[in-house]
Amino acid sequence: MTAVRARLMRRLLWTSCALILSGTALLASCSGYNNIKYGTAVVTMRSEARGDFTSYVVNIVGITLTRSDGVIFPVLQSSETVDLAQVHDLSELVEAPAVPVGTYTTLTLALDYSSVYITVDVNGVPTRANPVDTGNTTLLTATLTVAFDPGNQLVITDGVCTRLAIDFNLAAFNTVNVGTSPLTVTVRPFMTAIAAPADQTVLRARGIFVISQPSSSDYIVNMRPFDDLVSALGALTVNTSSSTYFNINGVVYTGAAGLTAMQSLQISTPIAAYGTLGSFSTITPSFNATAVYAGTVVVDPLADSLTGTVSAVNGTTIHVHGASYLPRPGGLTVQPYYPDIPVTVGPATLVTEDGTAATGLSTQSISVGQRINVSGQGTVDTTFTLTSLDATGTAANAPPGQVRLQPTPVWGTLNSAVAGSMSLNVLSIDDFQPSVFTFTGTGTDSANDAVATSYAVNTPGMDESATAAGTLVRADGVVTPFGSAPPDFTATSVALGTATAQTLVVEWENGGAASPFSSASSAGLVVNLGNANLSSTIRYIATGPRKTDLTTLPASPTIVFASGTTLALAVGPVVVNNVSTIQVFESAGGFATALASALNGTNLVSRLACVGQYDVVTNTFTATQVVVNL
Repeated sequence: MTAVRARLMRRLLWTSCALILSGTALLASCSGYNNIKYGTAVVTMRSEARGDFTSYVVNIVGITLTRSDGVIFPVLQSSETVDLAQVHDLSELVEAPAVPVGTYTTLTLALDYSSVYITVDVNGVPTRANPVDTGNTTLLTATLTVAFDPGNQLVITDGVCTRLAIDFNLAAFNTVNVGTSPLTVTVRPFMTAIAAPADQTVLRARGIFVISQPSSSDYIVNMRPFDDLVSALGALTVNTSSSTYFNINGVVYTGAAGLTAMQSLQISTPIAAYGTLGSFSTITPSFNATAVYAGTVVVDPLADSLTGTVSAVNGTTIHVHGASYLPRPGGLTVQPYYPDIPVTVGPATLVTEDGTAATGLSTQSISVGQRINVSGQGTVDTTFTLTSLDATGTAANAPPGQVRLQPTPVWGTLNSAVAGSMSLNVLSIDDFQPSVFTFTGTGTDSANDAVATSYAVNTPGMDESATAAGTLVRADGVVTPFGSAPPDFTATSVALGTATAQTLVVEWENGGAASPFSSASSAGLVVNLGNANLSSTIRYIATGPRKTDLTTLPASPTIVFASGTTLALAVGPVVVNNVSTIQVFESAGGFATALASALNGTNLVSRLACVGQYDVVTNTFTATQVVVNL
């Protein structure tokens, strides 16, 4: 296999000299694609804030870019199924297509909701919800057009890469209609897109293997994002180092040994890397990997897989809560997500821990609260609904069972701490409230079973003793093996809640608000908490699982714009050149001008969603993203 750069794009340009691509726009040059210069659009995607959604599976059926001369170019021509709730903590490197040089002013993206699968956390239980539009009619499709900041449009340059960052802030365009039966979600589709720098945002880069190059400490893949099993969406060079972790078919390596082992992989073997964007100086982008997973630990051609959180352990059966399901290639299922699935494990089940070459792991290492990825043989009923998964690897013709222990976030308020350990009153484990977990059997005896209100966390090399009791903190790490607590959890990192990304969300009911802000300028925004249409429940700052009602603060906080970082400030949709358009700005001045123009008495604001950090002392919210959904 060769690395793919512009297969679909160039075929389109070669055959479409007389093709009208949009109402009046024609291809500028018809002398053959060899005379057209190309750069690469490196497309990344995330959901900056996911709200209360545990799954949000939707199809992206196409992305196009419109150049300043009116010519439209497709950059994604294959349909991609994505769970927007799962690209919250981790962004996805979607594709790297070759795009003709030029300045691009707008992006259009089409969503297919006809087979959407949305679940909402209702008291810890993922509950199915149906999408409806503002007229309470079932939503089937949505087309979004985004206008790039006029001061920083997407410029594709010959022979180099440019990043295109797409963000779906689920809290900005979805309203859960509590009390409806069946549960519904009102959707006002919204997204942002900016020409962003190649920063240090942690990404997943998934693809299929082309070649390993140990002499240059890298390998090449053709990109295949999300859970795609068929596409090849542009080449990527993945750089590794002496400390890069490798898990190849369940065997763990570090550094050069991993690259050497990759040479035995067949072309088109599935592979996923975690790390950051690298050099954009050539036509092929590069990626700096801290961890690489290849072969059956990514996609086993004979196995079904689940990713979720262990909620209970009963002998050789573990229950996976909030389970995202990926059937084997060619497998049949009508449901990509399950509230709970029983999984059977056994002595032959291969257990590894992501990111570390830990030895001596077994199924005993799998305990309550641990996030896992597990593969095995699924059982489905007559409706092709998954009912269980066998990861023992012992059944006739069964694939080997594998379990990956994955980093797990725990949020809680601090009870007490000393150097190397702390006690938490847990608010959530892997985003689920503690009431969904059965901790029976987690301790060395029943007296030592984990207790959510006094959860013992080992913090090697860290000291939180100076942190005040009651402080909200987030710990990331792994759960102690079953039957071995205390401690209940070992953290690899601990962060104060105020140091994490927080969200400020406000909704206005009865169609929206004509005057939602007490003040709005390039200096900041202040929400008018006295507006008659202000929601009685959706007016909060969320820090992890904790929500603070804005009306309980001393005053409505001032939303200011962060400096020294890339901003995504959006307002819309508004009609621009007869097209309903979301306007995105990277400067406070441009955003403030557009917002003032939109709030002209004819448009109503339905939702405000901001991402940033709240300072309780100054009562200010410093935002890197602001979305005003009309």
